[in-house]
Amino acid sequence: MQGSDSWQETAEDVIVTGTRHDLFRYLTSPLAEEYRAIMGLFAGPLLADLSPAEAATQLIEAGVTLTEEQVYARCERLEKWGNLVRGVRDTHAATVRDFHKGRSRFHASKLGGRIHRDTEEIMAASDGAREVARELLGKTVDQLAHILDRLRAGDGGVLTDAHIETLAADVTTVFNNQRLFNESVRDFYAYLNQILTRYDLAGEEYGQFKTMLLTYVDLITADVTRHAPAVVDHLTAIRARLDVLLAARATRTGPLTHDGTDTETLPGRTRDEWEQLIAWYTGSHSRSGPDTLRLAADQALGQLLTNAKRMLASAGTGLSRRADLIKLAGWFDSCDTDTAHRLFAAAFGTYPARHLLIGPAEPDPRDGAATSWWNASAVDVPISLRDRGDRAARGRTSPVPDPGEDRETILAAAEAELDDRRAAAAELVAAATLHDAHVSPAARDLVLDRLGHLLAIHQDLTATVSVTDADLALVITAEPAPDAITVLHSHDGTVTIHDLHLTAASSQTPSSEAPPTLRSSEERTA
Repeated sequence: MQGSDSWQETAEDVIVTGTRHDLFRYLTSPLAEEYRAIMGLFAGPLLADLSPAEAATQLIEAGVTLTEEQVYARCERLEKWGNLVRGVRDTHAATVRDFHKGRSRFHASKLGGRIHRDTEEIMAASDGAREVARELLGKTVDQLAHILDRLRAGDGGVLTDAHIETLAADVTTVFNNQRLFNESVRDFYAYLNQILTRYDLAGEEYGQFKTMLLTYVDLITADVTRHAPAVVDHLTAIRARLDVLLAARATRTGPLTHDGTDTETLPGRTRDEWEQLIAWYTGSHSRSGPDTLRLAADQALGQLLTNAKRMLASAGTGLSRRADLIKLAGWFDSCDTDTAHRLFAAAFGTYPARHLLIGPAEPDPRDGAATSWWNASAVDVPISLRDRGDRAARGRTSPVPDPGEDRETILAAAEAELDDRRAAAAELVAAATLHDAHVSPAARDLVLDRLGHLLAIHQDLTATVSVTDADLALVITAEPAPDAITVLHSHDGTVTIHDLHLTAASSQTPSSEAPPTLRSSEERTA
């Protein structure tokens, strides 16, 4: 890793709030890897006291290239955040500059070193399941029995210094064992929840997880069930002599602080800690630890059965797409940028909003590619295709529907639409010259539709041209003229067409015969 000065921390990056939150700032800095490497030198060995030059040399040996000035700047920021403290060592310096450099030595603070060690432990942890320290339960029973025997031996007399030291060691072992057991159990069941909530759990991975869950969880529950009664009996007997135990612990000399602040003692030195340990096994305050473990095991097994039912289900949305998604990810990984964009569009349907015709099954064949989805008719997707992803027919054959009623409805709608368009065409013919004409919205839309058709055919319009609609007996004539305008007025707006004179006329002489309809020839004969 090469250090760089291209990125400079601003005042906001090294802001100090004076709280313990500052201890974590180096982990979220853009130079976090360099800070972690530096903290690794100071928090590793006991009483590590290094100068920036010594730290830079060791960093180079570890593969992190930083100059002495860069290391000094990083150490100063860590000092401001509370992770490092400055040390003083007497040195014999030839110059004033060397003397000041000799004073610039650093070592890890108490909390800074603890945070770094916890951070590195988390970074090195595996994503898999953590082994539960269930063997510590039996050891806890033995240690509690030893504590109880020594307390009984001291009944009626004074405990010797040897007994007090042994009691302190046993108490520390009991609480450390309980802490390690609780941490391992929490991590294990957190891993179970993480796996059980995965929707893509299937196949060989599901089989391995099932075997682990059915065997290992049963072992944990069995060990807790076997040792919990003995632990409860010993703790109940120790509670009756707890005052003697705490008084004996108080006679031991602990570390003293220079400013009178409280000393951080080992666990098991207060009554509250013992009450919490007793409550974990007896459930005096809430659900006991053994009951909680049994409940968690039951929930895990229930979720395992739910996943099994999902995988065995042949209908619904229970099919896993994990294999398909992994295959798709492989395609993305092996293709170039342009192909990746095309693949993404094809896989996730990120096309422009268009209406795709599906042939004779289209409910309304008039919906074309230019029809908005808001206005297009809904497409009825078969249940088999929607739920199961196939078109296989199931159940008995449905009767063939009679299309007569649908045909009548479609013909009636088409005739009504044709009547409206003819009325709009008649309105335009009556207006003749369209400039400054007041027409209905339908007539205006008809002009725009016919004008668009005309301009699509005659894109380079230099002479007067016309477009004829034989169905409506309508002729729209466009005469190009510079600076000319045609303004159409309607109650919902005004349309202005530049550089064109527009007129409307009928394409045939009106006759006394009724206009043809869309009815079939048999109905017209009848």
